[in-house]
Amino acid sequence: MQINAGTSDSERSEEKVRKVEGRTLREVTVKIGLERIDTQEGITVEALLDSRATGLVMSLEFAKKQGFKLKKLERLMNVRNVDGSLNKEGPIENTVEVNIYYREHRERTEIDIIGGQK
Repeated sequence: MQINAGTSDSERSEEKVRKVEGRTLREVTVKIGLERIDTQEGITVEALLDSRATGLVMSLEFAKKQGFKLKKLERLMNVRNVDGSLNKEGPIENTVEVNIYYREHRERTEIDIIGGQK
């Protein structure tokens, strides 16, 4: 299944600026397609680039709402914040397997599920 992630370059990325605790943060998002492996159904979403995470992450709430099939990890993965402290949401317990589409590229990957593990 091919998922169109926008029709023009101007629709593909967007830079947002916001203030957090007096600091200016720049966020760059792109429209990508996510395809569920089990049903081959897809959605188009805005993905945040360079969130400073070391991998791909998706919220538990979003994964459940979109019907992604959760895959339980054999071992929990602790999540650390930028300052080195443990994340208050707890360790990662699940992943989802998806196809990610961007422009003409498709890649099958696993995304870590964060949130709701308390």
